[in-house]
Amino acid sequence: MFTGIIAALGKIQAIDAKGGDVRLDVAMEQLDLSDVILGDSIAINGVCLTVVQIAGDTLSFDVSRETLERSSLGTLKNGSEVNLEKALAVGDRLGGHFVSGHVDGLGDCILREASARSIKFRFTVPAGLERYIAEKGAICVDGTSLTVNNAMDNWFEVNIIPHTLEETIIKTYQIGSKVNLEVDLIARYLERLLPQEQTGITHETLLKHGFVK
Repeated sequence: MFTGIIAALGKIQAIDAKGGDVRLDVAMEQLDLSDVILGDSIAINGVCLTVVQIAGDTLSFDVSRETLERSSLGTLKNGSEVNLEKALAVGDRLGGHFVSGHVDGLGDCILREASARSIKFRFTVPAGLERYIAEKGAICVDGTSLTVNNAMDNWFEVNIIPHTLEETIIKTYQIGSKVNLEVDLIARYLERLLPQEQTGITHETLLKHGFVK
């Protein structure tokens, strides 16, 4: 489990094909690795991966074919910058929202424009995910917890403040950039709990299922 608050940027050192899968070597000079051991989970651009080798400040991860096909990790190259976050520890601040590190789909950047000191981005939404994305709700883009400013049937917009822009790979996004998307877990659980609801989600419905008091 993660929070979507990027701790540091890393850089791809090597990409080795292994029987259809890939091993990624990621340099993590900016990330504190003092408490990282083999088997730990680290989110790379929002994808939860397992540490399989440690060599100084470089960690290695095996990436399955499934993950390569369902995320943007298959597009990485040597030297690519990546967002990094260690798994949430008990007692840590929860500054973003609950993030599983399991990518729901890929989006495309279709707009980048200045908005005062921020930058507004618009991303496409794969069919079937739009119902989980709501204005002022949470969305995870390449592992970064963001607030949705505007949402339509097949796209959503976010505003990125200067700090977030500089501390994440979002600064590299251009028209056509592909990004990993993970929708809000609460939206998914609500849908699962209410498969037969015909009248929409009301206060009484939320009360019945324990979401409000």
